[in-house]
Order: sequence, then C-alpha cells, then structure tokens
Amino acid sequence: MTHRHDRTLKVGELARVEGEGALYVRVRGGDVAEVRLDIYEPPRFFEAFLRGRAHTEPPDITARICGICPVAYQTSACLAIEEACGATVDGPLRDLRRLLYCGEWIESHALHVYLLHAPDFLGYHGAVELARDHRDIVERGLRLKKAGNTLMEVLGGRAIHPVNVRVGGFYRVPARAELAPLAEMLRRALDDALDTVRWAAGFEFPDFVHDHEYLALSADRYPIEGGDLRSGAGRAFPAAAFEDHITEEQVPHSTALHARFTDGGTYLTGPLARYSLNRHLLSPLALEAAAGAGLGAECRNPFRSVLVRAVEIVYAVDEALRLIAGYEPPDRPAVPVEPRAGTGHGVSEAPRGVLYHRYDLDADGLITAARIVPPTSQNQTAIEDDLRRFVAARLHLDDAELTRRCEQAIRNYDPCISCSTHFLDLTVERT
Repeated sequence: MTHRHDRTLKVGELARVEGEGALYVRVRGGDVAEVRLDIYEPPRFFEAFLRGRAHTEPPDITARICGICPVAYQTSACLAIEEACGATVDGPLRDLRRLLYCGEWIESHALHVYLLHAPDFLGYHGAVELARDHRDIVERGLRLKKAGNTLMEVLGGRAIHPVNVRVGGFYRVPARAELAPLAEMLRRALDDALDTVRWAAGFEFPDFVHDHEYLALSADRYPIEGGDLRSGAGRAFPAAAFEDHITEEQVPHSTALHARFTDGGTYLTGPLARYSLNRHLLSPLALEAAAGAGLGAECRNPFRSVLVRAVEIVYAVDEALRLIAGYEPPDRPAVPVEPRAGTGHGVSEAPRGVLYHRYDLDADGLITAARIVPPTSQNQTAIEDDLRRFVAARLHLDDAELTRRCEQAIRNYDPCISCSTHFLDLTVERT
C-alpha cells in the first residue's frame, strides 16, 4: 500500500492558461520536497530577431510575442526606442496611447475573469460548461471583451497585433467624432464592469496569503503606459536602472528565465502589486467598487486577484471614458524620432504586470542588442514558492482534488506562457 506521505503529482498540460506549461509536485515523508512550474515551449528568439533591424520596427515585431497583450509589447518597445533617440511623447498622443492600452486591459482582464478563472470558483470544468447553466454571465464577459477589442480596433487598426502604432505615436489619429460611438459603448460596458465586481465578490476565496515584495510602476496616475518602478519595501528606480536591480537566471525545468532582485529577493508583479501600491490613484468609481467588494488598502491573497482584475476593468472603462471626453486631436499623429546611437529602456504595465524592454542602437538606428523581460518570467519564482506553501497546508486532500486546487492556484497569476489552451493530462506516481 502506498504511503500517503510519499506521492508525486504531475499535470502534463495546464488548462485555461495562455500557453503550454506543466506542474510537478513531489511529496516525501509528509513534506513538500519539490514544486515546479514547467514552461516547456521552445524559445522564440525575439531578442535575436531584433538585432540588425531598424529602430522603427520593434513595435510591429514584438507585438507578435502575444496575441492577448500586443499593446503592452508595443508600448514598452516605443518607450525604449524613444528614450534611446531622445524623443518624448506627451499630451494628446500620450493620452491616445493610454486609451489604446485601456482597451487591452479590458479585453485581457475580461478574458481571464470570465473564461479562464471564474469556472474554478463556480465548480465548472470550463467556460463552455459555465455557459450552459449561466449563459447571461458568460455573455456579459464577452460583451466586456468585445468593448476592449473595439477600442483597440478603432485606435490600433485591429484588435490583435495592432498596425496603427508606431515609434513616436500613431500612423493616424482619430477625429473626435470617431470616438463618440466608443463612448456610448463604454457607458454600457461600465454597468457590466460594475456588475462583474459585485459578482466576483461573491466567490469563495481560499484562506491563503503570501508575503512577496510587490513591484509595480509608479506614475502621476494609476500606472498603465509608463512610469518608474517602486516596491512595497521602499525600492524605487527608473526603467534605466531595471537591470541594476533585477537579474534573471536559467533553470533546468523552464525555457523562461526566472527573475529576482539582485540581492536575491523574490518579488511579484501584476494586479495585486499595482493595486496594493497605487490604490489611491484609482478613480472614485473604481475605489467605491473595490470597497464594496471588501478589498482593503492592500491585497495579499492571490485567489482574490480575480476580484482586483474586476476592479481594474472598472477603472479602465472609467478612464477610457474620461480620456475620450477630454480628447482634442493632436497637431500631428507622431513626433519625429530620429536615429542615433544610444540605449533606451521602456516599462509599462501589461495586464499581468511590469513589462521591460531595452534596446541598444548604433548611429544609423540599427538595433545591436535587445532585452525583453515579460511579467510571467518575473513571477515564476513567486508562483512556485506560493504553490509549495499552498500544497503543504493541503496534503490531506486526495490526488485529484489537490491537483485541481493547484491548477486553480496557478491560474491566480494568469500566466501568459504564449497564447494557447490545453486540456488536463494528469499522472499520479506514488512510492
């Protein structure tokens, strides 16, 4: 008979996450001996693709890294190239960049909340099963996602891999009249967003907290399209100092690099970090929604991240309406960005957290080196640490239930491994 204190859990392909990853948990003698979030997709070599390309090309190339958050890659790329070339995008162009990014937050968060994560809390295998019993709920999520996609289509030219974004701004900017239909759509979406917060507040959240140091951007408004970096422990540094404070290392079980602070500390980026460090910058409506949902000044339960994302949908819709109401078309769609030798750094807040880009340019504006650090690789160490403690407190569960809860715990972080979804393949080994 197998000893209950010795067992191994394997999930060959994680369900309801973007990309291909696996889970491995080994328990020996009643203790959690090993936890791995295996990311086994082959390396994609985007940093190598960028070498030798013109300084104008990163927004279009890096957008292909992710079909869920292409605007994040475009924005961080633009910021880095603009810094290297000594250009500044501000005023209406900066607002348009933020408005486009709001669309991405809305569609990405809605996708996660309704289709990827809610089934866990409501006892369903997936969104299809949820829709059979609660069609109205899933349709609300799809309406929100469509609102975000429409915003991206109008400003970016299309919802997936927008084509209207360029270094320095846009190829074309909309007239005020083109944004009026968006405002009507977003006003309806705001009701759906507020209903989403109230709905998610009714989920049953497991009793679990972590103590990771939070890292997020800090800006003059709730951080989305830029800012400096700040942590909950008092670290503060600009994008240009990112590599002085953050180091990456290769681990055998993952094709994604693991990130830590250079002093060895683990950190977490993403909605919980953004909210906990910048709650005071939310709009009054979003603050009211957060308070009504029971969120305090700080949130350290990763299972409640689904609720924080719902609050950020409210903020993104509310902010988009504010930006549209105050929009005045700029004099030109982009500022000049002339090539020169230099290094530029860019950070923005992707839905899943801080996204860093760095480019080295020669005198002709050709890229000689590139570095991209996405949120999921930054969070992977923290995810594994959380899983280790989560499993240790639940070893009394049978293999099937423990595996299910571990998968739910991984989905708290909305890991963007790439952009595909797989079904569960579970193998249990006992010794």
